[in-house]
Amino acid sequence: MKGRIVSHTREAKNNLDHLPQENKECAIANGKNRTIGLRRNKMSLRVIRLLLILSLLLLPGYSSFAEDIKCSRLPLLFGRILSNHYSMKTITREVRHQIIEQMVKHLDPSKTLFYESDMGKVKPVLQKVFIGMQSGDCASLKQVYDLMVLRARENESMVKKILGPDFRIDEAMELQFDVKKRPYAKNQEEKYALLSKFLQFQIENDLLEGIDLAESKKQQIHRYELQTSRVIQRTPEKLTTILAESFANALDPHTEYLSPDEFEDLRIHMKLSLEGIGALLKSINGFTVIEELIPGGGAERSGLLKPKDKIIAVAQKNEPPVNVIDMELRDVVKMIRGKKGTQVTLTILRQAERTVRFNITIVRDKIYMKDQEAKITYETRKLEGRSYRFGVIELPSFYGDTKENKSCFQDMKKLLEEARKQRVDGIVLDLSHNTGGLVDEAVRTAGLFIGKGGIVATKDSNDSVTILANGSTADITRNGMRKIITLPFDPSETLFTGPLVVLTSRMSASASEIVAGALQDYNRAVIIGADHTFGKGSVQELTPLPRDMGGIKITKALYFLPSGRSTQKTGVVADVLLPMPFSQEDIGETSLEYPLPPQSIVPFLGIKGEKTRSWTPVNKLKIAELAEKSKARIAKNAKFAEIIKDNQEAAQKNGIIRLADLRKEMKKNGLTGQDTPSELRQKAKEHFAPFTNESVNILFDMATMK
Repeated sequence: MKGRIVSHTREAKNNLDHLPQENKECAIANGKNRTIGLRRNKMSLRVIRLLLILSLLLLPGYSSFAEDIKCSRLPLLFGRILSNHYSMKTITREVRHQIIEQMVKHLDPSKTLFYESDMGKVKPVLQKVFIGMQSGDCASLKQVYDLMVLRARENESMVKKILGPDFRIDEAMELQFDVKKRPYAKNQEEKYALLSKFLQFQIENDLLEGIDLAESKKQQIHRYELQTSRVIQRTPEKLTTILAESFANALDPHTEYLSPDEFEDLRIHMKLSLEGIGALLKSINGFTVIEELIPGGGAERSGLLKPKDKIIAVAQKNEPPVNVIDMELRDVVKMIRGKKGTQVTLTILRQAERTVRFNITIVRDKIYMKDQEAKITYETRKLEGRSYRFGVIELPSFYGDTKENKSCFQDMKKLLEEARKQRVDGIVLDLSHNTGGLVDEAVRTAGLFIGKGGIVATKDSNDSVTILANGSTADITRNGMRKIITLPFDPSETLFTGPLVVLTSRMSASASEIVAGALQDYNRAVIIGADHTFGKGSVQELTPLPRDMGGIKITKALYFLPSGRSTQKTGVVADVLLPMPFSQEDIGETSLEYPLPPQSIVPFLGIKGEKTRSWTPVNKLKIAELAEKSKARIAKNAKFAEIIKDNQEAAQKNGIIRLADLRKEMKKNGLTGQDTPSELRQKAKEHFAPFTNESVNILFDMATMK
């Protein structure tokens, strides 16, 4: 895993950091899955934000870490990050200011803990901590810890008062959910009002899930009591981990310090496999609840577990059970995960017509996340008595694991071979919710459509340019500053040469932008979707740290497309625009803090490695004609008209949510608050159908153009 280049955004975390997620944090029993809304469900980002707001706790999720990094090791960690970073080599006054700002945001991401006046106390203390850290002294963090405990207790007291006998649901209640637009409370009266608004939305979530008002009030109080307890458990020493995270985040949006648990999660996401019982878990009011059983996993094969079962104790083989009620979800997951072939015993509480309690022993096994693999479906269209058949390939990420012989390139190759046997007249490559992955996998995948040639270049802090190419042997070294890395390419490889459409969105990022941008530069495909993709054009290298301290993900270079342009901040501009449901939302590299500026290099489009193409280039006249035809269809489509209207209304609301509008939004999207993950995925598929349908329509136009 050392030095593995990954190309990933922080996904939901980047865009929804200000929404605490601890109350309903989804986890597979071997790793957290923070992105169930964005990556798996593909629903309107606005709807997802509403759903997340419903499950808020007012304080950040202070999860336990496998091993908190010690203060004395921070200088070494910071030095290692700076020595390897693309542009930040020293800690300037500006960087130090950014570190303090990030630390405050980590401590209070929703601005519901501290007062405005507290900032005058906290920031000078953090400055002192940063200076003392150089000699291994972080004692000043005790002052920050004491203030956090004081404010958490104060919030708990306010919540109990708000939820007294006179509490009523106020459907006219409005909340500014964009934390950037919401100031800190100036006094207790303002904080009381803010907490009241949050509680209205939290209780609305419970009501939608079928919980009555009286029970919901009890649960809310318990949740805030738990939150206070967890803040107290943090201790000043444990805040050093937050300082490490803040330092990394202050350099650019994608450099990160990863705790041991987070490092393992990222590895799982890249491999699409894990060792555990095979269950999707969430935390509800102190209980670890089974949300979904993963097909083929030990939990499903047992035939004894069901969604909504509560796990109240966990026991390892030949060891006594440990009560996990009120335990943080992260810690419960760590107890359940384990090596293939080992046993874990769960104590289950099932509440139906009658309450049942029982034990079940499950043998841990290898679990493969099939829903995250590339997959293909087929669509047909007819014209003048002839039937046309098209393949739609959904590629959620560029995954791979050499040890497990897992590769999205190999999976894509098999799908294209299948499509060829189906005699398809064109392919839609859906990258609309692909947030990145392994660069080598992306480059080789692009080669399945282009053939030999350069796909992407990187430029490091020494201005050295390296081009990644498929099977090219051309000499492209110039002044010793450009070199080529050739990836395996067999001339007999399956190469799809027919019409190609690539569906993108604002969530398409990193490696997906590399593929979409290369296909566009070679005039190989028509890019359709949002106005532009995410705009993440930086390269991160993932490296484990010694002594199980986790890992670091450091920005080491920038990406460049064959035309020489960078995707940094600008992304890949669509050839044909679709009114996407979150096209007007604040999504993209430019909305993040401290993004690197875009650059350009000398183009390498001429580095093809072969003189002739086996596919027909897409020209500007054809693209213009396709855009006009699509625009005419969209103008007559009721679904797209509704999306355009929703986008306009969202822009007018400027980040403010009204409780009554939330219920209306849920009803319109067919959501009940009690939907299972599988039901959500099906509704998401229906919600996304207009975009897939129009992608196929454009492909049909391409295939039938003279």
